[in-house]
Amino acid sequence: MTISRRTVLFGAGAAAGTVALAACGLLSPVAQVTVAPLEPNILRSKNGKLVVDLVAQKTDVELAGQTVHAKTYNGTLPGPTWHVQPGDEITVNFKNQLGETTNLHTHGFHVSPEGNSDNVMLEIKDGESFTYKYQIAADHPSGTFWYHPHHHGFAADQVFAGLYGAIVIDDKELIENTFERVLVISDIAFDNAGQIATPDMMSKMMGREGSLVLVNGHNIPTFNSLTNGRERWRIVNACTSRFVNLHVSGATLQLLGMDSGRYQNAKDFQSLVLAPGNRADIVATMSSQEVQLMFDSIAHPDAMMSTTPITNQVIAKFTPSDSASDAGPAASDLAALPVGTKPRDIRGKAVIAKRNFSLEMPAMGSMMGGMNGMGSTNHAMTGFTINGEAFDMTKVNTTVAMNTIEEWTITNTSNMSHPFHLHVWPMQLLSVGGDAIADAQWQDVVIVPPLSTSVVRIAFENHSANAVYHCHILDHEDAGMMGIIRAK
Repeated sequence: MTISRRTVLFGAGAAAGTVALAACGLLSPVAQVTVAPLEPNILRSKNGKLVVDLVAQKTDVELAGQTVHAKTYNGTLPGPTWHVQPGDEITVNFKNQLGETTNLHTHGFHVSPEGNSDNVMLEIKDGESFTYKYQIAADHPSGTFWYHPHHHGFAADQVFAGLYGAIVIDDKELIENTFERVLVISDIAFDNAGQIATPDMMSKMMGREGSLVLVNGHNIPTFNSLTNGRERWRIVNACTSRFVNLHVSGATLQLLGMDSGRYQNAKDFQSLVLAPGNRADIVATMSSQEVQLMFDSIAHPDAMMSTTPITNQVIAKFTPSDSASDAGPAASDLAALPVGTKPRDIRGKAVIAKRNFSLEMPAMGSMMGGMNGMGSTNHAMTGFTINGEAFDMTKVNTTVAMNTIEEWTITNTSNMSHPFHLHVWPMQLLSVGGDAIADAQWQDVVIVPPLSTSVVRIAFENHSANAVYHCHILDHEDAGMMGIIRAK
């Protein structure tokens, strides 16, 4: 773990988390090809604590019948699911065996972003070990979260290669179902030799999208489900850049909430757009027929090429079964979905400041001349800024006062959508793309449509610290569309 100038900005207390910094030797050859389980391995907390031994490593995995040289947590794609309760403490004994620098981000957590907590400015070098500790508050929102690398300049490469996993913070109230699933959606591309595809200029500009869309590390997996059962799907969009418009055949859907924001009442819906980094908490009432989970692509008008939109692409199937092992109550026999706690609404509260954030990227035509000589990372990319400034690890871009509420207007000056993500503090949506949000909705990733604005309010509470905000198209983040915020 390196305490660099970027670490200094986020607190010198990070050294307390180091457990071993001994360099390791060359990695031994992979002995076998790993096939991911249909359901990621679940690590559950006990007596208020969860201890995770997490190794980031190169692993040969089987994807669509081919051996692929991926990057994984604990040898599986996705990594294990952490399942905890509000008030728990999570200890992650992290070891880096990637052959390159990395770190770890707990996306959506309302925890300290400094020291050895959710500190994205740490640099864990190859061969180093580090102990992360996350203290979850007793009143922390329940929901679905996820973890992934956040080392600036390399986040897109590492997530695209397979480094991601889900986190579940349990509900305070029971939601009856016949089965609960974590469904991690990701995409990937690789060549005939199984090497992860290197993005070209166009892919970096628009955000890379893999040719293979996976669910829990599988190409169109088939799950067993109970006929007429009620399943709870915790869906994570772990794609590096891909927006997905999700819908199903053979089931009816209700939305319990997005990201860490639960609704008071479940909402019926037929399709749902998830930006990179978004999560959805869904109740699916199954039928007696096969259920198919599908997605449509979201077009980017500035792509400068004719691309046929993807529609109705099946990414997972759920086959009804009435075998003895699957016996259980039908959805009609379960208790009605509970009425939740009314979400907090800060629209009537005093606002101490209103700020404007402009997300800017170069027009594709202006970048064409820079295509020659580009490497495999985004370091040479320029023109990706927020308020005209590219990310500078030594500069605080925005300073806010603790225990205050601010209103932010986020403007997108480009011809493609940008998902805006703020670490630590969730955002209440006031409007998205100019459309007002009628009820209280909280998210940590907010879509800002092309040539439009989204407006949010933020309550800066509990953590007096430095954190970051950025575009969650990770190629854009790596290229500079990120800033540092200080709450004091």
